[in-house]
Amino acid sequence: MRITPLGDTALIIEIGEKIDEATHHRVQAATRLLDAAKLPGVWEAVPAYTTVTLFYDPLKTAAAADGDPVLWLSAKATDALAKLPRSVSGKGGRVVEIPVCYGGEFGPDLEEVARRTGLAPEEVVRRHAAADFLVYVIGFAPGFPYMGGLPDELALPRRATPRTKVPPGSIGIVNDQTCIYPLATPGGWNLIGRTPTRMFRPQQDPPAFLQAGDRVRFRAITPEEFRTLEAGA
Repeated sequence: MRITPLGDTALIIEIGEKIDEATHHRVQAATRLLDAAKLPGVWEAVPAYTTVTLFYDPLKTAAAADGDPVLWLSAKATDALAKLPRSVSGKGGRVVEIPVCYGGEFGPDLEEVARRTGLAPEEVVRRHAAADFLVYVIGFAPGFPYMGGLPDELALPRRATPRTKVPPGSIGIVNDQTCIYPLATPGGWNLIGRTPTRMFRPQQDPPAFLQAGDRVRFRAITPEEFRTLEAGA
């Protein structure tokens, strides 16, 4: 584990080196330990793929520190993580089913994905819908889930030319991950489908429909089902 200053108001704590499920569970466990420690001046612990970033008020931390505040806070964070196990169970996350209409106007890149992977479009859909995805982090846009678990045979790089506007609910794939665009934003992921489920719900708490640690399964639906579900969303 390595701790590095990020400017004068944050510390980056490296929990692992590889983006995978085991590292994800250790990062989430580390975040819980740091939150529970209530370190002086720290106002948020933000988990990422392999790190946790501690954001702190330098004046409050300096007032509480015995010596150099950065070294002092780093030592306190290290003490808080002393009980972090090398292996952490992944139990506790929700299992969420997301309906998806694949291809056509809903997934404009499905045919291209099929061509580049050497699979029939129906097989791309079957393998994507059969996968078990884990939400690693929420980022980029409010409610945007980065999910690991994409089958190796569907892994593709980003589009050479990103779109200037991706419709909300679009399902994308890049490398070994899949995502759901919660809002209309630019994006370069390969779009294979769209869900009528709203990913960002500002009137609710929490506003992000999916949370880190959730398990996601996709269910293929028809365009008619999509319209019906969209009307009731």
